[in-house]
Amino acid sequence: MSAPAVVLHVDALLFDSDGVLVDSHAQVDVAWRALADEFRLDFSVLATQLVGVPARQTLARHLGGARLDAAIGRLEDLEVETAATTAAVRGATELLVALPADRWAVVTSATRRLGEARWSGAGIPMPAFAITADDVARGKPAPDPYLAGAALLGADPARCLVFEDSAAGGDAAVAAGAAVVAVGDQVWRVTEVVRVTDLATVRVEIAPSGGLLVTFTGDAVSQTP
Repeated sequence: MSAPAVVLHVDALLFDSDGVLVDSHAQVDVAWRALADEFRLDFSVLATQLVGVPARQTLARHLGGARLDAAIGRLEDLEVETAATTAAVRGATELLVALPADRWAVVTSATRRLGEARWSGAGIPMPAFAITADDVARGKPAPDPYLAGAALLGADPARCLVFEDSAAGGDAAVAAGAAVVAVGDQVWRVTEVVRVTDLATVRVEIAPSGGLLVTFTGDAVSQTP
């Protein structure tokens, strides 16, 4: 028996990129391992620190000065080199195509160059609005990226629905005052309104009031009490 549908009424949608719209886990692993070898860093430590946050925040814990800048530049090159093999998360393309372009934005910890390379590689629609690591001084888990994303759309953060896969991203969304959907199975520190496996069970329509009605259906969906 299928779980009952969950319906949320919001004004705008904010999507994290990696792990939500695109599956770049294999590419991230290859790039960070190569960087660790080149800069003599412990990958096993980096792997516990890099998910959902800007690369600079992670690398600044281990490097400084010119060496930090060199590592950041090198990592971006390594990640862009593999971006063409990025895949779309199931349901992402269909959902984005169905949305009005001015009602959604991508809010990612990647740089704009890397984000655009991965979106192109995955074949998903290019966002008309995006906040990247280049646009904010403080990245996730600070609320700044999601506050900036809401402002870009002219929306109240409290009327935005965020889609996130990482604990840091979930923290950022809640700190910004937004409701957040957890995509995947990472353990979070905050409470999501819905948890889904991917975006294939998500449908959006325009409400009579002009807002967005976001419906989650199927056994892959669970609503947090």
